[in-house]
Amino acid sequence: MDKSRYYFSAIGAFATWGLFSLALRPIKEFPPLEILFYRVIACLLLLAFIVFVVRKQALVSTITFFKALPVPSRRNLLLWNVLAGFLLTTNWFLFIYVMNFVSVKATSLAYLVCPILTTVLAGILLNEQIKKLQWMALAVGAIGCGMLAAGHFYDLLLSILIALSYAFYLILQKKNSGLDSFVVLTLHVSIAVLCLLPVLPFFGIGMPAEARFYGFISIIAVAFTIFPMFLSLFSLKGIKGSAVGMLMNINPIIAFSLSVFYFKEPADAWQYLAYSIVFLSVLLFNLPALLDKKGSR
Repeated sequence: MDKSRYYFSAIGAFATWGLFSLALRPIKEFPPLEILFYRVIACLLLLAFIVFVVRKQALVSTITFFKALPVPSRRNLLLWNVLAGFLLTTNWFLFIYVMNFVSVKATSLAYLVCPILTTVLAGILLNEQIKKLQWMALAVGAIGCGMLAAGHFYDLLLSILIALSYAFYLILQKKNSGLDSFVVLTLHVSIAVLCLLPVLPFFGIGMPAEARFYGFISIIAVAFTIFPMFLSLFSLKGIKGSAVGMLMNINPIIAFSLSVFYFKEPADAWQYLAYSIVFLSVLLFNLPALLDKKGSR
């Protein structure tokens, strides 16, 4: 089976997320929880329109598939997806907070740590086979992450929390085989809204008066949430979670480049070397898949 479209979907998703700071930094003066709330509301409205109007047949097929499952399987599937929605909400909030109040490079570190955690968890929880060369690639990637984390314990701690929330979210998506990606994503965003509603009164979330806020929220909802999330969920239907996890390194490499060359955050030769090592680990990890594809041709 040709898996190139699944690889291109994963690459497209993580390349898009690497550019996220371009839409998020211009509204950094707004509270992270406020940005997150309006982001998920905008996403939910768009997804509801897509699922209930554009993709009605996919919704019916998903409901039929769900009803056909045995009761224990239905209960477990629902539980996994509730947990996935909570993890996604946690990941989004931590990402926005760190991006706007710590540094762009700290979020880059999170998505350098995340592929390693995702790959290891996929091997443990999903019993995915990881070849010797790929274990070597993980070790190389860990060295690069260690170099970046040296002397920045707080950044590393936040990065691990962001990484863990998304790593577990990705792993849980393997439970959704047979379900439409848009329907699944709508469910997860609905759960995110339900998670946020009870806490809003305690944080004084209001309605910003500036039109540019809603403009950037719309861009974030469409270009940096729904589009890449759909691509990442689609990619998991055709390739291993470990492969998707390692391709995630594209995200922080692009984000790091933006932080240095666009946002002018300071960087030194040590950081350049560390990111180069991580990039090498991505190539090493995906080398077996590239060789298998070449051999099949």
